[in-house]
Amino acid sequence: MTLHRPAAGMAAARPILCLVTDRRVCRLPLVAAVRDAVAAGVDMVQLRERDLGAAALLALAKEVAEAARAAANARGASVHIVVNRRIDIALALGDAGVHLGFDAVGPEDARRLLGPRLPVGVSAHAPALVADAARAGASYALLAPIFVPRSKAQERPALGTAALAEAACAGIPVLAQGGCDASNAAAVLAAGARGVAVTGAVLMTPDPGAAAAQIRRALDHARIMPPAA
Repeated sequence: MTLHRPAAGMAAARPILCLVTDRRVCRLPLVAAVRDAVAAGVDMVQLRERDLGAAALLALAKEVAEAARAAANARGASVHIVVNRRIDIALALGDAGVHLGFDAVGPEDARRLLGPRLPVGVSAHAPALVADAARAGASYALLAPIFVPRSKAQERPALGTAALAEAACAGIPVLAQGGCDASNAAAVLAAGARGVAVTGAVLMTPDPGAAAAQIRRALDHARIMPPAA
C-alpha cells in the first residue's frame, strides 16, 4: 500500500481502505474490531479518540498498533498507523504517522518532527483546503463529508463526488470520507479518490471483519481514475 499516486503509464496502486477509529460507536472492543478489520483488508488505521488523555491514549494506541500490525503481517501485508493530532503519541509509538485536524499544527511543523518517511495527513472540508495541504507538504488528505456520515450527526452539507474530483487534482492522494461504503466505493474512485476512510460502515456492524472485507472487494473491483487535467 502506498500513499503516492502512480505515475502516468504505470499500473494503478491498490486503493486505500482507511479505518478511522471511534470506540464510542464500536460494537466490539476496539482492539478486536481493528484486528479483524485489518485482517480483512484495511491497510491504514487512524486512531481518533479525542476524549482520551495522553496516558490512556498512548496505552490504547500501543494495543491498537500491535493488533493491526500483527493482523497485517499474518496476511503478508503492511498497515499504516496514524494518530489523530497527537504528534507526541505518534513519536512514542514509533513508526507511526499523524493526522492533523483543523486545530492542530501545520504539515510543515509535523514533518519537521516526524521526519520525511512517515505519513502526515490532513482533514479538509473543501477542495481548496486539499490544495493548501498539498503545498504545505501533506502526504494525503481526507475530504469530508462526501456523503451523509453514519457515525456522527451531519454538521455540514455533503460535498458529493464533484468536489472530490476537484480535490483529486491537488497532487496528493485524497481519501473520501463520510458515508462511504461498498455501495459507493466505485463512484468515489471514479471521481479520482485514492481510497476511502470509514468509521461507521465497519465499527457499527456486528462483524467488522466482514464489513471491511466487503468494502475491500468493492475497492479492488473498481478502478482508480487519474485526476482530470
